Formats: sequence, C-alpha cells, structure tokens
Amino acid sequence: MLQLAVAVLLAGVSTTLSAQDGGSIERIKVTSPSLEGNLQGNPVERDVVVYLPPSYEAEPGRRYPVLYQLHGWLPSAEVWSRMIGLEQGANAAIASGRAREMIIVVPDALTIFEGSMYSTSVTTGDFEGFIVRDLVEYIDSHYRTIPERASRGLSGHSMGGYGTVRLAMKYPELYSSFYAMSSCCLAPYVADDAGNRAAAEITTLEEADAAAVFTKVPLSLAAAWSPNPNRPPLYFDFPLQDGEVQPLIIAKWNANVPLAMIDQYVWNLRRYDAIGLEVGLQDGLIEANRQLSRVLTEYGIEHSFGTYEGDHTNRVAERFEGWVLPFFSEHLEFE
Repeated sequence: MLQLAVAVLLAGVSTTLSAQDGGSIERIKVTSPSLEGNLQGNPVERDVVVYLPPSYEAEPGRRYPVLYQLHGWLPSAEVWSRMIGLEQGANAAIASGRAREMIIVVPDALTIFEGSMYSTSVTTGDFEGFIVRDLVEYIDSHYRTIPERASRGLSGHSMGGYGTVRLAMKYPELYSSFYAMSSCCLAPYVADDAGNRAAAEITTLEEADAAAVFTKVPLSLAAAWSPNPNRPPLYFDFPLQDGEVQPLIIAKWNANVPLAMIDQYVWNLRRYDAIGLEVGLQDGLIEANRQLSRVLTEYGIEHSFGTYEGDHTNRVAERFEGWVLPFFSEHLEFE
C-alpha cells in the first residue's frame, strides 16, 4: 500500500471541449442518492468526465457501448483523465483502427481522506452504489448508450483496479468484461505496521487533513471498511487501539480484499466474456496481482495476465491507449 501511495502522488450541467478530428470531452456533475447522509460530508454531486467518440454528434441515431474507467487513490477524475491521456489516447486509438468508437466515463470517487475504495460505508458513503446504480442509470438516460450488459465494460488503475475487481465480482449482470490495471489492496493486511501505527495516533479531522500520505492511506481503509457511526469525529474503528491489535477490525478489512473474497464469487466471474489483468514488472504490487491470476487459473476462469517493463504509473497512458481500449473493442458488443 505504501508503494501505491507514493505512486499516486506523482442532476448534470456539462461543458464540452471538442477535439480536432476526433471525439470530445464533457465534464458533467452527477447527483448520487447513494451518497446521501454520509458522515464525512463527502459531496453527493460528483464530477464525471465523459469521452464521446468522433461520430457521436454527426450520427444522432447511433448508439455506443460504454467503458467505465475508475481512478486510483488521490487523483481526481479530472487528473486521472489527463494522466491516461483520455481524449488524445482514445482519438489516436480510434484513428489508427486499434480501437472502435465507444463512450468512456471517468467518475470522481475521492473523499476527505482521498480514497473511497469504491466501497459501501456509512462513513464515506455508498460509493459502490454510486458506481453501479446511480452512475450507470444517469449515463444510460442522458447519452446514446447501448444499455445492455454485453456493451458495458469496467476498468481501473490501482485503487480503481481494486474497485474494478471488487465490483466485477459482485455485479456480473452489469458488465460483460473487465480489465484491472496495477490493482492495489488485493491481499490481506496486518494490523501492526508503520503506516497503521502512525494512523492510529490521529484523533481529529484536522490531524487527518494534515497527515502524511502514508498515514492517510490507512485512514481511507478504515473509513471504508470499518466504519462506526458512534465514534465521532472520524467515525471509524481502527485495527490498532492503544497499541493493541483489534482482531475483529483487521478481520473487517480483510473481508474486503479480493484474495479473501474471491472464492465466494467464482460463479460470477465465470459469467464474464473477457477478463484482463496487468501490472508493471517494477510495480511493488506485482506479486499480489500474480496471485490473483493464479487463483483465477486454479478455478479454470479464463483471463489474460500481462506484465510489462514499468512501475506503478509511468506507462498508464500508453497502456490505456494500446491495451485497454483494444481489449474492450474486441470484447464489447457494438451496433
């Protein structure tokens, strides 16, 4: 998780920016009922970046498949869209013939502690519901999508890779294919490590806001995975308390990691038309990603597992354009 933190450092009113000889970007706001009443006060109106393919305006009778792309811990939807070169990369992939025309949606899932983990928590809010219910309903009702499972894909990087695996395991009726990039948070945690010891000293929102990145990461996990509405002002339990390990709390965290969850969702994973996993050879998260691939193989679940020369973030734009978009162009259903 520390490698992740270092790496990531490096209703609807919209504005449209047209790309020359290509698609366009819309920046919209989507109100999420699933996030109402969250104890952190995270906004229910979420920023969403939408890529519309080159023919979208010129062919008003045409419908398109949708790829949902989830950002990692710390970058917003806007920042992540720039990191992957969303507009330029999609335009280039389509122009070269490596990718077909699709709508691409990048939702913002940041919280006051940076990462929502795309999970359900009374503290952070139901970000799982935001992604799988509110966002899909909004996009299908406001854009010319093909509103079918076969034409809907899910992808993400780092925390977004975790979110991709988590949501794909639970919602095979929504997505027909998924592609997880450099997924974090796949393997079980230990309660007593340096990051958790520092985070356990935080008692106020002001201290949390000023905390170092290494400290904010476990705060995000606690808010997402061990919420407690009776413990203001942070509203969560922590796996270390007064220097003592809290077994139930670390068990709650580990109940949310895919390598612990996956056996419950084998039948769901077998429903997918295509599954892609990838990670850089110099990424500190590589072994957990390899282990996930091994588990899929042991269960006879077809998937691709790719590695490449690179670390956690240095080739994300290249991978998005050259691998992610062609993957979904091959496996999603088009008109």
